[in-house]
Amino acid sequence: MATNPESENSSIRSESAPATTPAKRRERPYYEFQYHTSDIRKGVRYLFLTRRQGRWLLAAAAVWLLFVANGLRMAPEVIGNYFAAREYERLLEERTRTGEDLQRTVQRLAELEEAAGQLRLEMSKIYLAYGFSEEAALGKGGYPHEPAKVPNSIYAGDIRDGNGLMARVSEQLGVLDAFLTEVQSFEEAHQDQVRTTPSVTPVESDEFVLTSPFGTRISPFTKEVDFHAGIDLAAAIGAEIRAPADGVVAFAGRYDLKRSVGWWRYGNLVALRNGDRFITLFGHCDEVLVKTGQQVKQGDVIATVGDSGWSTSPHLHYEVRRLEADGEFKPVDPRIYILDHRWTDEEQFLVRARQAPAANSYEPLPRIIRR
Repeated sequence: MATNPESENSSIRSESAPATTPAKRRERPYYEFQYHTSDIRKGVRYLFLTRRQGRWLLAAAAVWLLFVANGLRMAPEVIGNYFAAREYERLLEERTRTGEDLQRTVQRLAELEEAAGQLRLEMSKIYLAYGFSEEAALGKGGYPHEPAKVPNSIYAGDIRDGNGLMARVSEQLGVLDAFLTEVQSFEEAHQDQVRTTPSVTPVESDEFVLTSPFGTRISPFTKEVDFHAGIDLAAAIGAEIRAPADGVVAFAGRYDLKRSVGWWRYGNLVALRNGDRFITLFGHCDEVLVKTGQQVKQGDVIATVGDSGWSTSPHLHYEVRRLEADGEFKPVDPRIYILDHRWTDEEQFLVRARQAPAANSYEPLPRIIRR
């Protein structure tokens, strides 16, 4: 059977290449935003967003609003913290200033305590000078105090130290007040004794240097241990020597070598009888300006500093002899009776001053002076 090739090929094409219909085009939804400017010449501006872009924009806007809302919620706390931080810094600065003030106050209290201690030593010297009892000279009893409670603070140690210092200063002031009251009462009732008690330096304080204190020493002449019954005040020749209290001149001049070698060594000597309780001696003078039997007042010039007698250099040998219970005038440390000059070791010599030296360690007063 004859076939038509063209017809056969056409059939084959029809089976191998079926007919296709074109797909329908789907349009994407979108949002249109128009922006109209105030200048009509610039026209309208458009913004087109797909649904997905719109959802992202809404999500971003929601997140932004969430942040804004959270910020608004936290704003009072943030502002409060800011001002709290500023207040904290201010309080820190104030605490630092307060701490510095506290430390200065503690330092001042320490200085007051030292000053009160010095005043108490001076009062003890006055007690000894007036012959008060040893117990009184040692000072009154303290005033007990309860320790104050200390708050917890970095300055707790300073506060505790300050409280302790304040208590001790208050105690010292209380003791000094009791001292002063008793001394004033004594001075009002015993004015004659006050005037005749040696209480000032015989040489101006800025004119002398203490070169040999009272007590045991190595003799500059014999190089052996001996007892020094007074103090040596080095000063320039011609410096004025003044009476430390009211009195009467018991001796003025050079003691006779034939009568006593010991008293001859004093060189030109002035001896004052200060009331019934004291005799003051001034040795190695250059010029003697008073006569035996002459009345003198505290501060009167009685002689000048010299280098006479047994002396290695110009100085004043100053002694204070005090009448003791046995009727003898015994040497005591003159520094006890110098109230217008501060010594470096006052506390030590005040303790030593309560013990009289042995009778064989010093030259006894000659009859012409002690009568």
